[in-house]
Amino acid sequence: MPRTAARTRWRLGLTTTALLTAAALVPAPAHAEDVTDYAITVDASAKGAAIDDTMYGVFFEDINRAADGGLYAELVQNRSFEYSTADNGSYTPLTSWAAGGTAEVVNDAGRLNERNRNYLSLGAGSSVTNAGYNTGIRVDKGKRYDFSVWARATSGTTLTVSLKDTAGPLATARQVAVKGGWAKYEATFTATRTSNRGRLAVASTNAAALDEVSLFPRDTYKNQPNGLRKDLAEKIAALKPGFVRFPGGCLVNTGSMEDYSEASNWQRKRSYQWKDTIGPVEQRATNANFWGYNQSYGLGYYEYFRFSEDIGAMPLPVVPALVTGCGQNKATDDEALLQRHIQDTLDLIEFANGPATSKWGKVRAQMGHPKPFHLTHLGVGNEENLPKEFFARFERFRTAIKAKYPDITVISNSGPDDAGTTFDTAWQLNREGKVDMVDEHYYNSPNWFLQNNDRYDSYDRKGPKVFLGEYASQGNAWKNGLAEAAFMTGLERNADVVKLASYAPLLANEDYVQWRPDMIWFNNRASWNSANYEVQKLFMTNAGDRVVPSEATTTPNVSGPITGAVGLSTWATSAAYDDVKVTSADGSTLLSDDFSGDASKWTGSGRGSWSVQDGSYVQTDTAAENTMVTAGDPAWKDYDLHVRATKKAGKEGFLVAFGVKDTGNYYWWNLGGWNNTQSAIEQAVDGGKGTLMTKPGSIETGRAYDIDIKVRGRQVTLFLDGKEWGSFKDDKPAEPFRQVVTKDAKTGDLIVKVVNAQSAEARTAVDLGGAKVASTARVTTLAADEDAVNTETDTPVTPVTSTLRGVAPKFTYTFPANSVTFLRIRQR
Repeated sequence: MPRTAARTRWRLGLTTTALLTAAALVPAPAHAEDVTDYAITVDASAKGAAIDDTMYGVFFEDINRAADGGLYAELVQNRSFEYSTADNGSYTPLTSWAAGGTAEVVNDAGRLNERNRNYLSLGAGSSVTNAGYNTGIRVDKGKRYDFSVWARATSGTTLTVSLKDTAGPLATARQVAVKGGWAKYEATFTATRTSNRGRLAVASTNAAALDEVSLFPRDTYKNQPNGLRKDLAEKIAALKPGFVRFPGGCLVNTGSMEDYSEASNWQRKRSYQWKDTIGPVEQRATNANFWGYNQSYGLGYYEYFRFSEDIGAMPLPVVPALVTGCGQNKATDDEALLQRHIQDTLDLIEFANGPATSKWGKVRAQMGHPKPFHLTHLGVGNEENLPKEFFARFERFRTAIKAKYPDITVISNSGPDDAGTTFDTAWQLNREGKVDMVDEHYYNSPNWFLQNNDRYDSYDRKGPKVFLGEYASQGNAWKNGLAEAAFMTGLERNADVVKLASYAPLLANEDYVQWRPDMIWFNNRASWNSANYEVQKLFMTNAGDRVVPSEATTTPNVSGPITGAVGLSTWATSAAYDDVKVTSADGSTLLSDDFSGDASKWTGSGRGSWSVQDGSYVQTDTAAENTMVTAGDPAWKDYDLHVRATKKAGKEGFLVAFGVKDTGNYYWWNLGGWNNTQSAIEQAVDGGKGTLMTKPGSIETGRAYDIDIKVRGRQVTLFLDGKEWGSFKDDKPAEPFRQVVTKDAKTGDLIVKVVNAQSAEARTAVDLGGAKVASTARVTTLAADEDAVNTETDTPVTPVTSTLRGVAPKFTYTFPANSVTFLRIRQR
């Protein structure tokens, strides 16, 4: 907020750095002559919404190698030789293996079992070596590692198993004698050196068949067999999540809905189906992962349930609804298949909750868990972009579940976006159908999160509750964490509507990334918390039990009219543009270009291949993304833009920009985006994009479209082929100062949570509404440069705790620039 030199200020007498590191801080008393930037007023006698213990949780999806090569502690990659071009075009059954001598992957009747289709035929005197993940197999000096393999040999055979790197052995080699049919053989190594580049080698004296070659650290999370990588599991546990949503995500609603059997021709590209993932690991199915690699299913439903229990979280599985999403958008019309999936869902509930004497409860007990897992919530479907088709099938699932298990909360969803036709239709169906809870997902810019703190203020208190199952701003810098924190104060204020919330995605292996941002990053040797993680942890571990009503002054909205130049762009598409004209509100021409000459009026970013062809400006590279070229004056306002556009080839349509200030700040009309399935208005602020409005629709190749955009003040109206497509008014301020107050029933603490997402400190008058409070408070502060990013070797965003002295019913406190601050104030 702007300041003047004439202001009289009460100072703490501390620099920002000292404020963050001091062991004891003393606030200035609030006096009438105090000049403050903001004021927070608390009504300590009033009761706001109750906050459930399950308010905040985590969402685990196997994306970015989150499972195999991540949370699942197995160190051998492609341990069952099941990798296939169905998983990734570059894969073979020997991916990550190097052979010495004769080694062939075989798929015939000699296999280990029907669902483990491939095995390795190893010739006499031959060997195979596994490269693990990242730089190799990580081992730590003095730690133990358990090796196992399923093998068969017609004559007496010795397997020599060794751990080594280029410098030599990492442990004493082991000899395993193999004779006869398939059997499991085991050995244990103790690492003699630490290495990030280990290799596991298996050599055979005579011909042998191998499968399920495995190496596990003995030291897994809670020492569970078939267990989890300890450091990653501990980071998740430290969040104290109220729930764990799994297994997806796009894994749930993409691919075939068939099973893995001879009848489906061993269908590899399937939706994630829970029965594939339980029982002995060597008998579990394999599957192509939607994100471009293989899923071994070593980490399956039993392990998810067990992990949820170990960290004290509610399990929240999601099952397929037989409508695909994530760009596939197909509804399966097969009554027998639908009935099978509905029965599978009922069987899942029995697996989780049934007695050990029931059919599926017995399976759970045989896996090592006789007691139930206490499943209470279950999601059906994920981000389906066909709301009517989805809801018709959802109702079939819900009816069957409620008939047998009436206490289960059955969760629907609202599609892949925060607004638009799909969202509106889905919510209408959910309201009319009186569903328990609706799962919303959105990924937007930091600016969007700062603008939409009040998103849930107007939701119907008597309608379906909200599960915010996936959300994140577009980055892992501290400015992203600040924006998310500001938004989360609104989630808590509306805890009577928003009952569950989870940031997404959870995990990312830095060498196998399909999606950014992510909460926890790792490689084969280390893991580290993002700035976003620190925000989530602070809120999760300080939620409180009830909102205490409070108000805060806001920053004045000083935004003027939309100003900026114009632009043309493409995304994985070739397109031709012509007849560009920009006219001011008074009718004068600001820009006119029919490309009868050159394109000297336009400036490009260097992406794509632009040239003038046959009187049009054409971008021909169908692989290039965001190829924007711009023309005009960034100071332009109140104008009309006309463009004639023709799609030549590629996946999407057109991007016509307006209000262009620079490469990171603009609006554009994205026509035929999202693989040519919908159109939207997107706004980029400092490089992060948010969606302002969206509608379904596609762009035809070879057809010329007339595109007109009318900008007046902050009102924008859009026309496609002379017909109004839509309009919006971008007049919502991005408020940088947000707060919420909650109460911890166990301790009696008032928890004042303040986000100051701006580069200036915020001196604030705090009025606790006459509450009798202790004179000291515990302060936890997250503060850093807005562009700071946590890495493996540097963590600038780290919580700092201190003690605040001199707390009173009224006091002032200066919240640092770019900070999230929690004051825990004990009531007397």
